[in-house]
Amino acid sequence: MCRVPTRRTPRPAWVVDECRALGHRIASVRVAAQMSQDDLAERAGVERRSIQRYESGRRDPRYADLLLIAYALDVQVEDLVRPEPRPASTGDGGRPGR
Repeated sequence: MCRVPTRRTPRPAWVVDECRALGHRIASVRVAAQMSQDDLAERAGVERRSIQRYESGRRDPRYADLLLIAYALDVQVEDLVRPEPRPASTGDGGRPGR
């Protein structure tokens, strides 16, 4: 049986937040395009369960899947991964480079 190694340290909160935000952006664009998760999965060539996991933030899409999803939604990858601007007063949650 193949075991997946566990992380040595948990992900920082800002990474978890960005992963969830990515999922919400994928879902938002999909809904705006009037597609179901099944439609998107079929057009992108990925499993519906993967789309569900990406949108809920339970799993990060692989880069290749992200490319396929963006193509299926007729958007640029940047439109999906670009973080929302944050007001300076709320802080960055420890995010480097901001």
